[in-house]
Parts: sequence; structure tokens; C-alpha cells
Amino acid sequence: MKDSILIIGTGELGIAMISNLNKYVTANNIELEKIGVLDLPEVFEQDDKVLKVLKQVNADPVPLNLKENSIAELANVIKEYDTVISCSGFSIGAGMQIKITKAVLKANIKKYIPWQFGVDYDKIGRGSAQPLFDEQLDVRDLLRQQNSTNWIILSVGMITSFLFREDFGVIRLSEKKVNALGDWQNSLTLTSCDDIGKLTITVLFHKPEIIDEVVFVSGETLTFKEIADRVEEFFNFKIDRVLWDENFLKSELAEEPDDNLKKYRLVFTDPGVSWPMSKTFNFQNDISTLNLNQWMKENFQ
Repeated sequence: MKDSILIIGTGELGIAMISNLNKYVTANNIELEKIGVLDLPEVFEQDDKVLKVLKQVNADPVPLNLKENSIAELANVIKEYDTVISCSGFSIGAGMQIKITKAVLKANIKKYIPWQFGVDYDKIGRGSAQPLFDEQLDVRDLLRQQNSTNWIILSVGMITSFLFREDFGVIRLSEKKVNALGDWQNSLTLTSCDDIGKLTITVLFHKPEIIDEVVFVSGETLTFKEIADRVEEFFNFKIDRVLWDENFLKSELAEEPDDNLKKYRLVFTDPGVSWPMSKTFNFQNDISTLNLNQWMKENFQ
């Protein structure tokens, strides 16, 4: 019996997921009944890049507004597929991860990979500086409280490209500066979007089947000192190193308590944002991933 897969979202991660799904099924001679890609109607009307990718992989556009359509309406679309991979992240708004998960469970599909492509939410726990992380725990509770739909969660740490966002503030290439969060020996697990796509699809099709598990992956885990060293060496200029300790980060957030990026800065001082490579699926299965130097070479040269 052929499977069908629906991918939700066409952002950076969504495109990486679609492309890696196509690579995997082609390389392994897997026939899928159909591939659907869900996003806003205007995306399929206006975004030539998305349409080009869909055509390349022979995927069907599934136009739907996740915010405006009801859980029942979303479930009615989802039920046409065996597996759903959600690549619609926090930017879609508070409460949306729960809404998508409830629609998935209502549709009673076989397998769900939710948008949990981040840190170890179980370890961080509730009440962190970032309330959106509590929502991720709500999603896990919904999945763990039922046994009709199998699920897989991939913990990836921080998406590598996010580390280089000037407004996030850790690496500010424009100022030749690296700001460490909490302590220079605090560490981050970093994984590129393409590796997240590759590893998600590999986990999805893994034999023996992986179900109802949190799977840890990583491109590389580095301390903030190591990150600064790597950036300085790669770009061949002196890096200004500044420590943003927890007191500073808390005071910054207190001044602007609704600033999402300041919430992220504080929460990324938690030990739950990193894990050793030896713990990861890719290390244990000898799957290569991009380290920070390789990622910089791909994106800055």
C-alpha cells in the first residue's frame, strides 16, 4: 500500500523538507501515492520559487489558511493523507501549533511529525522565558495522551541560520561582534535547515520503524567561545567578544517584556538547548551533517 505525505509550510524548512523527501524517495525507489504541500492560497498564486519546487517533485498545492480555517476544516484536508509533517513554525502565531495538532488528531492519520524542530522542551520545562515553549509542551501532552496517531519529534537545537540573524544578536557580522548568552562555556546545538529536512525524512522511513519517540539530531554542538573562535578564523578578522550574562538578559527583557527575541536570548542560556553529538540519530547511524565551518562556507563564500 502506497503512502501519501502532506507537508505544511513553504518557508526555509518547508522547502528543505520537500526537496529532501524527493531525494530520498528517488534514491530508494519508493513510490508515494501523493505528496501535498499546504500553505496560504496566495503563496501558490504568487510565489514562483514554491511553484517551481512543487513542479519538480510532482507535489499538489493544498491552499488553506491555517489561521482562518477551523480545526474541522483543516482536519478534512489532512485526512486525505497518511503522514503529516508540519514545517509551520512559531512565526504563524501563538496557539497555532496546538490547533494544527488537534486537527491532525481529529483526522486520525497514521503518523505526525509536528513542528518541534527546536530544543529539548521536556528538559527546559514550563515557565521559561519563552511562553511559546510551553505551547510545545502542550502539543507533546496531546500526542502522548492518545494512541491513534503515531508521532515522531525531532529535536535539532537551533537552526544554524538563526544564529546569524543580526536582530537575534549573538553573531553580528556588521559589527564584527559575538555576544555570548549567559556564559562563554554555555553551548548550543546547531543544525542546518537542509540537514533537518534530510534527517527528518530518514527518520520517517527508518527500519525498524521509529514511532512515539523524541529523536535528537545535530549538525554540531559548540560553546559560545568556540563559536566566536570559528567566526573569527573563518572571516579572518578580530571578533569583539561581549558576555551577556543572565542578569543583563533578564534586565533587557524586563524593559521590553513582549520582545520575542529577548525571550529567546534568555531561554537559550538553559542547558536544554544542547546535547552531545554521541546522543544523536545522525551520529549513531553514521549520517554526515554540516558543521558550523561547512555551513559558513556554503553560505558566505
